[in-house]
Amino acid sequence: MLHWKRIFSLVLAFVLCLGFAVQVRASDIDEAREKAEKLENQKSETEAEKESLTRQLNDIVGEMENTQKKLSAKEEEIKKKEEELVNAKVDENDQYESMKKRIKYMYENGNTEFIEILCNSKDIGDFLNKAEYITTISEYDREQLVQFQEVVKKVKAQEEALQEQYTELTALRKELGEKHASVEQLLTDTDMKLDDLEKQIGDNAAVLDKLIKEAEEAAARQKAAEEAAAQAAAAAAQAAQSGGSGTVEAGPPVVSGNGTFTNPCPGASYISSYFGEYRSPSDPSHQGQDFAANMGVPTYAAADGTVVIANYSDSAGNWVVINHGNGLTTKYMHHSALTVSAGQRVSKGQQIGLVGTTGWSTGPHLHFQVELNGVAVNPQGYL
Repeated sequence: MLHWKRIFSLVLAFVLCLGFAVQVRASDIDEAREKAEKLENQKSETEAEKESLTRQLNDIVGEMENTQKKLSAKEEEIKKKEEELVNAKVDENDQYESMKKRIKYMYENGNTEFIEILCNSKDIGDFLNKAEYITTISEYDREQLVQFQEVVKKVKAQEEALQEQYTELTALRKELGEKHASVEQLLTDTDMKLDDLEKQIGDNAAVLDKLIKEAEEAAARQKAAEEAAAQAAAAAAQAAQSGGSGTVEAGPPVVSGNGTFTNPCPGASYISSYFGEYRSPSDPSHQGQDFAANMGVPTYAAADGTVVIANYSDSAGNWVVINHGNGLTTKYMHHSALTVSAGQRVSKGQQIGLVGTTGWSTGPHLHFQVELNGVAVNPQGYL
């Protein structure tokens, strides 16, 4: 009875551990989903930011195009004013040459005072200032020269003003270019940010899928453990009613296969471990063959013989050992309950117990071991 209480306590503790693991995974899933929502929000905000930057860039391009048109128009205007200035200078020079001819004529007619003034003058303006008192120069010529100089000054002033506008437009064009480059860089940074967010979203989605899969597997294991706990509890109750021996009523014999031995667990789902497999540092070579099955599936004697052991072991759990004679022995471990007792004679295919997970076991199965003269051999050679 004490063994059954211990078994039930271990199974219950295992179920509680699985339940805690499921809760931890559920918490991880919630965190991953919350992170996915935040990343999607960041992505939406970044995409909106990119759209805004694209609109700004388009506006800047439009401003640059308008500025370029204004710049071209101003350049053309400056070009025309420069041509006007050149023409004015030509006219100035022609008139100056004409005046020199007039002076030469005066010199040839004896007016030496005028030629001396001309020779000592720095330019036409200086000449006019010094020659103002000379009455031999016609009032008309003097007025024409003065008017001409005013025109030249006006053209130069226009040229300087246009040059200032040209400089301002060039500066504006440079400013727009720098702004354009800045927005382009922001767009590049935004694209990189979007790429990074896409990667984070993808990585987080993979983590979320993995967590969900693990949670589903853990839930399935918990369900199986709960079923095992229920069956263990039922077996414990049945064992208690039978006086604590752990034996239950046997079913009809079952013989299957064409080997020397019958299959000890024909209701098994699959072979979960074969003879000789590496299990752990403490169990480097598996001594038997494990039949994975649901709790309560019947197990059977592989051949005729005498039950020499039918009780509980810390490592083997509820186990049965049958002596078949001629040095041949079989062992059946981890039962939830037994249907035979020590000293009993059994026949091939007779039920000896129910599949369980007692002793050192990680899940419901039957460990079937064959020994010849005390040495474990491969069961497949007899099945």
